[in-house]
Amino acid sequence: MTFTEWFIFFLLIQVVHFLGTWKLYQRAGRKAWEAAVPVYNAIVLMQIINRPKWWVILMFIPIVNLIIIPVIWVETIRSFGRNSTAETFAVILTLGFYIYYVNYATNDAYIADRDLKPRTEVGEWVSSILFAVIAATIVHTYFMQPFTIPTSSLEKTLLVGDFLFVSKFHYGARIPGTAVAFPMVHDTIPVLGVKSYLNKPQIPYLRFPGFENVERNDIVVFNWPVDTVRKFFDRSGKHYKKPIDKKSNYVKRAVGVPGDSLSVVDGYVHINGKQLELPDRAKPQFSYIGTTKGQRFNPQVLYKRYDITDGFGYLENNGFFIQSLSDENYERFKNHPNVASIRRYVDSAGVKKASLFPNDGKRSWNNDNFGPIYIPKKGATVELTPQSMAFYKEIIETYEGDEMGMENKLSINGTQVLLNGQPVDSYTFKQNYYWMMGDNRNNSEDSRTWGYVPENHIVGKPVFIWLSWDSNASGFDKIRWERVFTTVKGDGEPTSFLPYFLIVVVIFFGWKYFKKRKEEA
Repeated sequence: MTFTEWFIFFLLIQVVHFLGTWKLYQRAGRKAWEAAVPVYNAIVLMQIINRPKWWVILMFIPIVNLIIIPVIWVETIRSFGRNSTAETFAVILTLGFYIYYVNYATNDAYIADRDLKPRTEVGEWVSSILFAVIAATIVHTYFMQPFTIPTSSLEKTLLVGDFLFVSKFHYGARIPGTAVAFPMVHDTIPVLGVKSYLNKPQIPYLRFPGFENVERNDIVVFNWPVDTVRKFFDRSGKHYKKPIDKKSNYVKRAVGVPGDSLSVVDGYVHINGKQLELPDRAKPQFSYIGTTKGQRFNPQVLYKRYDITDGFGYLENNGFFIQSLSDENYERFKNHPNVASIRRYVDSAGVKKASLFPNDGKRSWNNDNFGPIYIPKKGATVELTPQSMAFYKEIIETYEGDEMGMENKLSINGTQVLLNGQPVDSYTFKQNYYWMMGDNRNNSEDSRTWGYVPENHIVGKPVFIWLSWDSNASGFDKIRWERVFTTVKGDGEPTSFLPYFLIVVVIFFGWKYFKKRKEEA
């Protein structure tokens, strides 16, 4: 739905509200016309039902409003003596239209000083849970979201099993595009395993101002642009058309930002002709092949001493293959007494790999030697030719539609490029795009496979690791204590703030204990 369609829908809701409540407003000692004035009518209604005026704000927050509006329906009928469980269900199941019955078919007096406390223990629990969910949904959607590292694409910068807090406000919180969805879950309701949202209606893209832009080398959480799977890790083959905010969450490093010219040379990223300098905490990894002196390696030694968790295998003639090894561990591993030789595996320039962006099979590119490629910038104009169209066709058609939400159509007539049937030789982009790659360069499905990440797919910035779980370890070693309560960004090795946190917790509970003892005395 466009902004115009949402505005018309909003006005229609005002008409429905007025027709269903104007008599109730009069019974409560207000004027009938007050039920017809948008927003003001909601403020007056909060006064009628004896609820705080800030509840009006909750009515306009996507997803949260799905919880608070039914509560307001129930509070409205209870303000006129309709307290039974049957009537509570009636007003909810009729989507509030039971209020029409109370408005026109009853003469119940307004109860100005009704008791607002739930009448049963169950009601107390329900009320507490509802507002806990509302508070958590606001925090989850607009401030901070928990996130788990599910794949090894950023090893060893971020580890599989790292539990992160992802900031929504650094880049600006994005208004949920999906208007009807189950709160605090992504694309699937846990346990039930069913879709958690409705594809329509959709709210137009809108993002609050952020404190910073996505910078080169930032680690970013974003929605996977080409996602058509029902849920993460489901590659069953059945495709689903998903709203942007319900596409699977991915985390990669933004190695290219809008306006950059990017290439990969022998596995190393180059920006505008110069090799990209990674921050201190980045741990790029590459694949290696080599030969042993005849003995087999101890898997536990490989894991504990060289951090080789998977991707190790033996080849013929005492050969071996390591899928992912950092530069630091390579320097140590090459001196192992059982290593006869070892070298980094690199696909040579000119060797073509299938299924690489832009997926037209016309370029001899591979993961180690790729590009150059231009990363579109908002307001920048590029030449559109039959040769360049492959790079931009998907994003122009899918993400560069008009204000009415209509998608574009790019086609070729002979040597002429057509945009929505009209000849064009250039295009000016309406939003920024990014190039995301994993630090685990030979074991990462990233922009080299599926291309650009549009700005409207950016979710947030990982800022804090609150827990790190090592599934390859046992006992207390399963918790990577040195990573608990560490920041994602920074210079040098991460420093755990866990001891300081525990000190604050002990001081707080000690203070509470002695305060209680003093009051009892």
